[in-house]
Amino acid sequence: MKKQEIDFLLRQAIDAYNDISDINITVGRPFQVESSGRLKALNTDPEILSLTPYQVETMALALINGDRRLTEMLIRDGSCDLSYEVAGKARFRVNIFSQRGQYSIVMRKLETKVPTCRDLNLPPAFLKIAREKNGIVLVTGATGTGKSTSLAAILNEINEQEPLHIVTLEDPIEFQHEHKKATFNQRELGTDFESFAGGLRAALRQAPKVILVGEMRDRETVEIGLTAAETGHLVLSTLHTVDAGQTIHRILGLFSMEEERQIRIRLADVIRWIVCQRLLPKIGGGRVAAFEILASNLRLKDVILNGESEGKTFSDIIEAGSAFGMITFDESIIKLFRDGSITEETALAFATSRSAVGRGVDAIKSSRGESTTKITKLEIDRSYGRPKGEL
Repeated sequence: MKKQEIDFLLRQAIDAYNDISDINITVGRPFQVESSGRLKALNTDPEILSLTPYQVETMALALINGDRRLTEMLIRDGSCDLSYEVAGKARFRVNIFSQRGQYSIVMRKLETKVPTCRDLNLPPAFLKIAREKNGIVLVTGATGTGKSTSLAAILNEINEQEPLHIVTLEDPIEFQHEHKKATFNQRELGTDFESFAGGLRAALRQAPKVILVGEMRDRETVEIGLTAAETGHLVLSTLHTVDAGQTIHRILGLFSMEEERQIRIRLADVIRWIVCQRLLPKIGGGRVAAFEILASNLRLKDVILNGESEGKTFSDIIEAGSAFGMITFDESIIKLFRDGSITEETALAFATSRSAVGRGVDAIKSSRGESTTKITKLEIDRSYGRPKGEL
């Protein structure tokens, strides 16, 4: 399949829906797009009801475009990442992977406009993050929850306020930042550097004040990231973890037992913020983000150093720190329900503690004069305990 044919199909996919996040190309299925978290079949011209292994493989090879490194990676590791652009239309982050001896392709549509904190309606804590001068800020969540978008908004805020040198290490480059007050150098894995660890090590010699690392994938990258933060840099990165506590445990788990104490000390010194994200179905279509935000303070340093205990958990710290911009997922979900963004069923389905969210939802419904139970027509049994025949 030629590039012109691929571009023709991708243009149809982009024009079919307004809120496409991914294009899914799998053998035995038609072209599919993911819109608002749901896969939908795409009516292509010419019509393709079921993709063959040959069609998907030729498309994969066309996307790789003879790149020897990507070809070797696909054969050796079973998957590879690259970027692809439909001129004047859209850019994509592409993952090609093998499954059951066949290839599949998932293409994540990248936004061309750099988002702002205001555009995304992000919590005020994000503006505080943009004012940090050093340390590590981690944005975590499952794939496709908007981590890169949130980081781009933070970088845009820095770009508008501070004349700094910013180096980004990405796989691939998602948002192309203009030079405003800050100066950007954006580097792409495979094109400009071979590994995140190597790119991060080199970045320390490039005189940046802010370093964005696309993902903390391994121990070496984390270790160099800690060093960068300790030497006065602000390091922004992502992890695939579901909450703040798991984020700390994931980092510690990358190191041996003998190293754990030293890593706890270093981590306690450099962690500034941990932001976790989930995307929830929004009333009326689309999705809306719920956040868990943890900021550094003396209590957090103590828990990182000595571990969690009764009354000293990451959740306890967040609940006690609401005045400083911290929020739990459950509090964020309750706020979304109060604002009318999500339904009660969605709130309960995505809650960390269903009982806590349930109480919050009931309190909101009660304040609106709505019923908090489905049980109706309750009456007092006036005959209970009386002799038969007595009214």
